[in-house]
Amino acid sequence: MRLEKVIYNALKNANDDNYVLSIMVAQRANELAEGAEPLVKADKNKIKLTDIALMEIAEGAVVLDSITEE
Repeated sequence: MRLEKVIYNALKNANDDNYVLSIMVAQRANELAEGAEPLVKADKNKIKLTDIALMEIAEGAVVLDSITEE
């Protein structure tokens, strides 16, 4: 899938909010860096963790539960 389409689908799954999407990607990429297995078919050694996180969000494997302010 082309990167533009991945970003478009991920943004739809993040309530069309760039800020929310960036937080989701950052948090999931951190989880992947700490050893979590990708929820999509992707090799962590060949694909950037942020790209894997974007693909997971675009496919709906990672969803936004809620955002709370502290």
